[in-house]
Amino acid sequence: MTDDVEWETRLRALPSTEWPDFLTAHSGLPGPRANLALVSAVAITAEPAVIAELEKTDDEFAMMCVAASRGARSDDADVLRRQRGHAEDQRWRVREGAVIGLQLLGDRDIAALLSIVKSWAEETDPLLQRAAVAAICEPRLLRDPRTVGDALGICATTTAHFVTWPSERRRAPDVRVLRQTLGYCWSVVVAADPDIALDAFLGLDPDHPDVGWIVAQNLRKSRLSRILRDRGEGVAR
Repeated sequence: MTDDVEWETRLRALPSTEWPDFLTAHSGLPGPRANLALVSAVAITAEPAVIAELEKTDDEFAMMCVAASRGARSDDADVLRRQRGHAEDQRWRVREGAVIGLQLLGDRDIAALLSIVKSWAEETDPLLQRAAVAAICEPRLLRDPRTVGDALGICATTTAHFVTWPSERRRAPDVRVLRQTLGYCWSVVVAADPDIALDAFLGLDPDHPDVGWIVAQNLRKSRLSRILRDRGEGVAR
């Protein structure tokens, strides 16, 4: 498979007007998986003129790349304002692009990423909350105890917000997207540093109808089940 560096090389050789057709040809769509290596390459290499050209198409894969490109530059206030719209987009691939971009921002400036996701975790929009928790709960970003602690706080904050919604609100599609993300992100944070995060996860209420589902989904992840097994934690769900 062509790696990120090769995609970057090929993209840099193209004039901006040719990017939309190139992305369509190499998107991997229609199909079960979009070409995420290409999305990341676009996010790293795209200049503002290219982003504007892609945005004209309103094609879902092109907009996924736009969202990733803006996310990687979200330490700029004007870009961040637009990035909120991508994180709230009704198209799930565009939302994924927003998360990919924020993670790329975190690779070069973790403090800038944390500033964004802490703010978004306190928003009332569940899609913004979802973007916050998905962006920071990435193993390559959780390399030090402080960042793990911040990620744990975001998981706890968004879960607490989730619980406050009445049951009929929790069945809405946007809230279910947040629930789905919480169904794996807790295990990512626990695996990054069990000493910091495991007790908080084990303290979640398994009897709550939706929190119990979140707990059960995380317990299915091998990264978490291994930790519990190694520590002799007898957790039945």
